[in-house]
Amino acid sequence: MENPLLLFPQLNISASEDKAHFRAMRSAGREEPQKGNTGAKQKRNRLSLLLQRPEFHAGDHLGKPGSLTKAASVSPEEAVKWGESFDKLLSEKAGLEAFTKFLKTEFSEENIEFWIACEDYKKSKSAQELLPKAKTIFETFIQKDAPKEVNLDWHTREVTRVAVGQPGRGAFEAAQRRVFALMEQDSYRRFLRSAAYLSLLRGHSRSCRV
Repeated sequence: MENPLLLFPQLNISASEDKAHFRAMRSAGREEPQKGNTGAKQKRNRLSLLLQRPEFHAGDHLGKPGSLTKAASVSPEEAVKWGESFDKLLSEKAGLEAFTKFLKTEFSEENIEFWIACEDYKKSKSAQELLPKAKTIFETFIQKDAPKEVNLDWHTREVTRVAVGQPGRGAFEAAQRRVFALMEQDSYRRFLRSAAYLSLLRGHSRSCRV
Protein backbone atom coordinates (compact mmCIF):
# COMPACT_ATOMS: atom_id res chain seq x y z
CA MET A 1 0.00 0.00 0.00
CA GLU A 2 1.20 3.49 -0.81
CA ASN A 3 2.27 5.63 2.14
CA PRO A 4 -0.71 8.03 2.68
CA LEU A 5 1.69 10.87 3.56
CA LEU A 6 3.24 10.66 0.10
CA LEU A 7 -0.08 10.90 -1.73
CA PHE A 8 -1.71 13.25 0.79
CA PRO A 9 0.89 15.65 2.26
CA GLN A 10 -1.97 17.66 3.79
CA LEU A 11 -2.17 14.99 6.49
CA ASN A 12 1.33 15.86 7.64
CA ILE A 13 0.17 18.57 10.07
CA SER A 14 2.50 17.30 12.80
CA ALA A 15 5.17 15.52 10.79
CA SER A 16 7.17 13.84 13.53
CA GLU A 17 4.10 12.48 15.33
CA ASP A 18 2.50 11.23 12.11
CA LYS A 19 5.64 9.45 10.89
CA ALA A 20 6.02 7.69 14.23
CA HIS A 21 2.32 6.90 14.14
CA PHE A 22 2.50 5.17 10.74
CA ARG A 23 5.74 3.34 11.65
CA ALA A 24 4.02 1.98 14.73
CA MET A 25 1.02 0.82 12.74
CA ARG A 26 3.15 -0.90 10.10
CA SER A 27 5.23 -2.58 12.80
CA ALA A 28 2.15 -3.75 14.65
CA GLY A 29 0.70 -5.11 11.41
CA ARG A 30 3.85 -7.16 10.70
CA GLU A 31 4.16 -8.55 14.20
CA GLU A 32 0.53 -9.57 14.60
CA PRO A 33 -0.54 -12.47 12.31
CA GLN A 34 -4.12 -12.83 11.20
CA LYS A 35 -6.00 -15.17 13.54
CA GLY A 36 -9.63 -14.55 12.72
CA ASN A 37 -11.64 -12.24 14.96
CA THR A 38 -9.36 -12.83 17.96
CA GLY A 39 -6.31 -11.77 15.93
CA ALA A 40 -8.05 -8.65 14.69
CA LYS A 41 -9.03 -7.62 18.22
CA GLN A 42 -5.49 -8.22 19.47
CA LYS A 43 -4.16 -6.12 16.60
CA ARG A 44 -6.48 -3.22 17.40
CA ASN A 45 -5.60 -3.45 21.10
CA ARG A 46 -1.89 -3.31 20.30
CA LEU A 47 -2.37 -0.28 18.04
CA SER A 48 -4.37 1.42 20.78
CA LEU A 49 -1.60 0.87 23.30
CA LEU A 50 1.03 2.13 20.88
CA LEU A 51 -0.94 5.29 20.15
CA GLN A 52 -1.20 6.06 23.85
CA ARG A 53 2.55 6.06 24.36
CA PRO A 54 3.75 9.59 25.18
CA GLU A 55 6.35 9.75 22.42
CA PHE A 56 3.59 9.76 19.80
CA HIS A 57 1.98 12.83 21.35
CA ALA A 58 4.94 14.84 22.54
CA GLY A 59 3.74 17.95 20.68
CA ASP A 60 0.13 17.82 21.75
CA HIS A 61 -0.72 20.25 24.55
CA LEU A 62 -4.18 21.29 23.47
CA GLY A 63 -5.71 19.95 26.65
CA LYS A 64 -4.13 22.85 28.55
CA PRO A 65 -6.20 26.05 28.68
CA GLY A 66 -4.86 28.80 26.47
CA SER A 67 -2.55 26.59 24.39
CA LEU A 68 -4.83 26.81 21.34
CA THR A 69 -3.89 30.45 20.82
CA LYS A 70 -0.22 29.61 20.62
CA ALA A 71 -0.73 26.48 18.49
CA ALA A 72 -2.96 28.05 15.88
CA SER A 73 -1.99 31.77 16.20
CA VAL A 74 -5.55 32.99 15.87
CA SER A 75 -7.37 36.02 17.21
CA PRO A 76 -10.33 35.66 19.57
CA GLU A 77 -12.53 37.20 16.86
CA GLU A 78 -11.54 34.49 14.42
CA ALA A 79 -12.20 31.81 17.02
CA VAL A 80 -15.72 33.15 17.54
CA LYS A 81 -16.43 32.43 13.86
CA TRP A 82 -15.42 28.81 14.38
CA GLY A 83 -18.43 28.46 16.65
CA GLU A 84 -20.85 29.58 13.95
CA SER A 85 -20.76 26.27 12.10
CA PHE A 86 -18.63 23.18 11.54
CA ASP A 87 -18.25 24.17 7.89
CA LYS A 88 -16.82 27.51 8.96
CA LEU A 89 -14.31 25.84 11.26
CA LEU A 90 -13.03 23.48 8.54
CA SER A 91 -12.88 26.23 5.92
CA GLU A 92 -10.28 28.11 7.97
CA LYS A 93 -6.72 26.74 7.86
CA ALA A 94 -6.09 27.58 11.51
CA GLY A 95 -9.46 26.13 12.48
CA LEU A 96 -8.77 22.88 10.68
CA GLU A 97 -5.37 22.62 12.35
CA ALA A 98 -6.77 23.36 15.80
CA PHE A 99 -9.59 20.83 15.38
CA THR A 100 -7.11 18.19 14.20
CA LYS A 101 -4.95 18.75 17.26
CA PHE A 102 -8.01 18.50 19.47
CA LEU A 103 -9.00 15.16 17.90
CA LYS A 104 -5.50 13.85 18.57
CA THR A 105 -6.07 14.42 22.28
CA GLU A 106 -9.12 12.16 21.92
CA PHE A 107 -7.30 9.58 19.78
CA SER A 108 -9.85 10.05 16.98
CA GLU A 109 -7.83 12.00 14.41
CA GLU A 110 -8.56 9.35 11.77
CA ASN A 111 -11.90 11.06 11.09
CA ILE A 112 -10.47 14.44 10.13
CA GLU A 113 -7.53 12.84 8.31
CA PHE A 114 -10.01 10.86 6.21
CA TRP A 115 -11.97 14.04 5.48
CA ILE A 116 -8.77 15.87 4.45
CA ALA A 117 -7.74 12.97 2.20
CA CYS A 118 -11.17 13.03 0.52
CA GLU A 119 -10.92 16.78 -0.09
CA ASP A 120 -7.52 16.30 -1.69
CA TYR A 121 -8.79 13.33 -3.71
CA LYS A 122 -11.58 15.42 -5.24
CA LYS A 123 -9.01 17.96 -6.40
CA SER A 124 -7.01 15.39 -8.40
CA LYS A 125 -6.02 16.90 -11.74
CA SER A 126 -6.11 13.73 -13.82
CA ALA A 127 -7.87 10.38 -13.95
CA GLN A 128 -4.47 8.68 -13.53
CA GLU A 129 -4.19 10.13 -10.04
CA LEU A 130 -7.54 8.79 -8.90
CA LEU A 131 -6.86 5.05 -8.80
CA PRO A 132 -3.74 5.05 -6.56
CA LYS A 133 -5.25 7.68 -4.28
CA ALA A 134 -8.55 5.80 -4.05
CA LYS A 135 -6.73 2.57 -3.23
CA THR A 136 -4.69 4.26 -0.51
CA ILE A 137 -7.71 5.95 1.08
CA PHE A 138 -9.69 2.72 1.03
CA GLU A 139 -6.89 0.62 2.55
CA THR A 140 -6.02 3.24 5.17
CA PHE A 141 -9.48 4.29 6.33
CA ILE A 142 -12.31 2.16 4.91
CA GLN A 143 -11.57 -1.55 4.67
CA LYS A 144 -12.19 -3.77 7.69
CA ASP A 145 -9.38 -3.52 10.25
CA ALA A 146 -7.72 -0.69 8.31
CA PRO A 147 -4.94 1.02 10.33
CA LYS A 148 -7.08 4.17 10.66
CA GLU A 149 -10.51 2.67 10.16
CA VAL A 150 -13.34 5.21 10.38
CA ASN A 151 -16.78 4.37 11.74
CA LEU A 152 -19.07 3.54 8.82
CA ASP A 153 -22.22 1.47 8.52
CA TRP A 154 -22.11 -1.63 6.34
CA HIS A 155 -24.10 -0.08 3.48
CA THR A 156 -21.82 2.99 3.18
CA ARG A 157 -18.71 0.82 3.38
CA GLU A 158 -20.02 -1.49 0.64
CA VAL A 159 -21.07 1.38 -1.63
CA THR A 160 -17.58 2.86 -1.24
CA ARG A 161 -15.88 -0.48 -1.91
CA VAL A 162 -17.74 -0.83 -5.19
CA ALA A 163 -17.03 2.79 -6.19
CA VAL A 164 -13.30 2.38 -5.61
CA GLY A 165 -13.23 -0.38 -8.27
CA GLN A 166 -13.67 2.27 -10.97
CA PRO A 167 -13.11 5.48 -9.04
CA GLY A 168 -14.47 8.84 -10.02
CA ARG A 169 -14.12 12.04 -8.03
CA GLY A 170 -17.26 11.18 -6.08
CA ALA A 171 -16.10 7.71 -5.00
CA PHE A 172 -15.91 8.67 -1.32
CA GLU A 173 -18.83 11.09 -1.24
CA ALA A 174 -21.13 8.90 0.86
CA ALA A 175 -18.39 7.94 3.32
CA GLN A 176 -17.11 11.50 3.64
CA ARG A 177 -20.62 12.80 4.25
CA ARG A 178 -21.13 10.17 6.97
CA VAL A 179 -17.86 10.97 8.75
CA PHE A 180 -18.53 14.72 8.49
CA ALA A 181 -21.92 14.24 10.17
CA LEU A 182 -20.38 12.17 12.97
CA MET A 183 -17.75 14.83 13.67
CA GLU A 184 -20.30 17.65 13.49
CA GLN A 185 -22.67 15.96 15.93
CA ASP A 186 -20.03 14.72 18.36
CA SER A 187 -16.41 15.90 18.24
CA TYR A 188 -17.21 19.45 17.09
CA ARG A 189 -19.52 20.00 20.05
CA ARG A 190 -16.85 18.79 22.48
CA PHE A 191 -14.29 21.02 20.75
CA LEU A 192 -16.52 24.05 21.38
CA ARG A 193 -16.67 23.10 25.07
CA SER A 194 -12.93 22.46 25.40
CA ALA A 195 -10.89 24.54 27.83
CA ALA A 196 -8.55 25.70 25.07
CA TYR A 197 -11.35 27.00 22.85
CA LEU A 198 -13.23 28.62 25.72
CA SER A 199 -10.07 30.47 26.73
CA LEU A 200 -10.06 32.13 23.30
CA LEU A 201 -13.67 33.19 23.73
CA ARG A 202 -12.85 34.74 27.09
CA GLY A 203 -10.25 36.83 25.31
CA HIS A 204 -12.97 38.01 22.94
CA SER A 205 -15.28 38.88 25.83
CA ARG A 206 -12.57 40.95 27.52
CA SER A 207 -11.96 42.92 24.32
CA CYS A 208 -15.68 43.61 23.95
CA ARG A 209 -15.84 45.09 27.47
CA VAL A 210 -12.98 47.52 26.82
